[in-house]
Amino acid sequence: MASNSPLPLVAVDIGNTRIKFGIFAHPFAQPLPEPKCDLAVGHDWTDRDLELFLGREAADYSWAIASVNRPATARLVEWLTAHGVLDVQPLTYTDLPLTINLARADLVGIDRLVDAVAANRLRAAGQPALIVDFGSAIKVDLVNEQGAFAGGAILAGIAMAARALHEFTDLLPLIEVNAPPAALGTSTLTAMSSGIYWGAIGAVRELIARIAPEKSRPLVLVTGGGAREFATILAEQPDLSPRYLPHLTLAGIALSTRATTAGGPR
Repeated sequence: MASNSPLPLVAVDIGNTRIKFGIFAHPFAQPLPEPKCDLAVGHDWTDRDLELFLGREAADYSWAIASVNRPATARLVEWLTAHGVLDVQPLTYTDLPLTINLARADLVGIDRLVDAVAANRLRAAGQPALIVDFGSAIKVDLVNEQGAFAGGAILAGIAMAARALHEFTDLLPLIEVNAPPAALGTSTLTAMSSGIYWGAIGAVRELIARIAPEKSRPLVLVTGGGAREFATILAEQPDLSPRYLPHLTLAGIALSTRATTAGGPR
């Protein structure tokens, strides 16, 4: 007898640098689902990458995609079609169980919005949430006391800032910033590392302070590549208690699929 259970879900977060995949089994855990396995690859992924990750035919899963990179999305959808996948849901803002208090919701990055969907599963009633996503760009976004996405700020990420310093000057080299550098740079290279890294930390701290509603104790969630380290540093500030959630975006995608949003709030 055929089972009426939904297929396991592959949630896909397509960014401008990496693509992240997570496999979720039904029913989803409360309050926030966790992928049973995940994969992060560049845009130059191979068939073998996905075959090893999936462990079975791609058509044995349903697929939900949140993307901010159209060429990378087109390549993945073409691959899925060639592998017989019929159940693919490219998410847009209209699919999400989320109120968006902006004039042009269609112009907001879907990654920011699905993060807000996940944040609503974690914040207490009446508590705002601030989401800090350290990706190619760094985003600091507000979910207000009523659970609506209220906007935020976007700034250059670490690698993007390093590239800009190199490409828009004559003599500054292209550097890679990894571990937290000393604040006092004693060479051009270390001065660049300090400015890029601690400048990003300072910007995020200032944005959190200015975006958070007055007299509130917002839930601060930190996600994105390399975010664990940033969360540890942000936690050094006495009035911040950030939670590091590496799969926040994938969880938000899972919570926004057809099966979980049917009849849900808009």
